[in-house]
Amino acid sequence: MSLLIFNTLTRNKEPFVPLQANQISMYVCGVTVYDYCHVGHARAAIVFDTFYRYFQHLGYKVRFVRNFTDIDDKIIEKSAKEGKSESELSSTYTDIYIDQLRQFGIGDPDYRPLATEYVEEMLAIISQLVDRGAA
Repeated sequence: MSLLIFNTLTRNKEPFVPLQANQISMYVCGVTVYDYCHVGHARAAIVFDTFYRYFQHLGYKVRFVRNFTDIDDKIIEKSAKEGKSESELSSTYTDIYIDQLRQFGIGDPDYRPLATEYVEEMLAIISQLVDRGAA
């Protein structure tokens, strides 16, 4: 029996076929780290941790990335209220989130990029989308 995945583009269940044989790359949007996480954040982490482990169980080599949004309006507002820098506030809640996931038995991803590390790349992608009329 093959693994079926719902394709939102075709609106059908389709057999899962990796782009590269025996390798899977998973990029999962993480949380915006301005406060303590809630059960919805835990649910998302549990779901993708389950996928990660299942793909490994099937014998795939999995590269798992879960990002953190470490700058946005909520972070800026809360850091100003608390008299902290944006990076100090987001770093604190990032550490708390990671610790909470570990308490649930959720494994660490291979990489945890921060949004602030990729602003130039995001702007370039947005420009490309605008140029194509897609944004």
